[in-house]
Amino acid sequence: MKRQVIVIHYGELGLKKGNRDYFERRLCRNIDSVLAGCSVGRTRRISGRLLVDAGRDPDFGEIGRRLRRVFGIAWFGEGEIVDQDLDRISNAVWSAIAGKSFASFRIDTRRPDKRFPMTSVEVNRIVGADLQERTGWRVDLDHAELVCRIELVDGMAIVSTVRIDGAGGLPTGTGGKVVVLLSGGIDSPVAAWKIARRGARAVFVHFHSAPHTNLESQDKAIRIARVLAGYQMKSRLYMVPFLDIQRRILVETPIGTRVILYRRFMLRLAEQIALRERARVLVTGDSLGQVASQTLENIDVISRAVRMPILRPLVGADKQEIVSVARSIGTYEISILPDQDCCSLFVPKHPETRARLDAIEAIEAQIDLSSEMEAALGSAGVLLQYPAYEAGPVRQL
Repeated sequence: MKRQVIVIHYGELGLKKGNRDYFERRLCRNIDSVLAGCSVGRTRRISGRLLVDAGRDPDFGEIGRRLRRVFGIAWFGEGEIVDQDLDRISNAVWSAIAGKSFASFRIDTRRPDKRFPMTSVEVNRIVGADLQERTGWRVDLDHAELVCRIELVDGMAIVSTVRIDGAGGLPTGTGGKVVVLLSGGIDSPVAAWKIARRGARAVFVHFHSAPHTNLESQDKAIRIARVLAGYQMKSRLYMVPFLDIQRRILVETPIGTRVILYRRFMLRLAEQIALRERARVLVTGDSLGQVASQTLENIDVISRAVRMPILRPLVGADKQEIVSVARSIGTYEISILPDQDCCSLFVPKHPETRARLDAIEAIEAQIDLSSEMEAALGSAGVLLQYPAYEAGPVRQL
């Protein structure tokens, strides 16, 4: 028995006890979906890990690129399955490193299959001695250049020398559905990624002020949603026209309260979309104190516009932390492109920073935006985004 596989390890799924089966099955389905078209076998569960048969002539580069974005995977690597025989294991290790040169190495054996007669330490010693005799490389248990992993599980030995970090978190679809208010900026895509990493499936809502603004903001939102779709298989994106509501607020309300009123009406629209989508929570990219509208007082007043809970994954993060994540997930370069965002349209030079709920509600009582709200919801365009590795245009629903 000898064949190439991708061995996949998960992290906190192993702590789910009674629910572990559900999480593992969901992760297997997600992996199968992501690897569709890669000519690999279906994902199967073995003791504490997952296996994918690599088939003939696998494209490990493409497979790895896709798997790195699957939430729930701690790490993975290409490997080879051989019989649980020390000579075969040693030969598999030698084959895996053929043509490579390292100054130091170590053998790391895991033995969940206790039927194997030797301990992990004994396997490390025997296979390590064989490799050292063949290569002359130094054994380094702490900072080895090469780590050869041997997993003795379910009657087989899996040998691998490659470890690629995954996205971590929990499998998409295990945490319910949320609606994310998605701008074209840096923060909200990171907030969306963080909440999706906890297993939630994110539906995106983007507000635009076309035709008063150009289409760049909408294009950025589409591109960002496409990147994020690569982490959660697919993404639904609502494009909501907001200009008529902004015009009424601009003309009929005090200048310092405009940003707060904008955001309160955005939340109300997002809440209605969430009810339509059967989502139970809203998500924003607010970070406490980062801009004038995100003081504690303003966050409190804005939140009270809706009854639905609002999660703010970035509330305690500083800008550098957010930028670092944005770079790592692939949204930063899109977010910094110039555009005309609706949130910056008609913004006063000195906005209110310590809003009072009674004052804001008194202002809202003097204007009736029900028809504008209904029109915005009725004309909200819905797009379905697919991961970047899937061909074809964005679909209009």
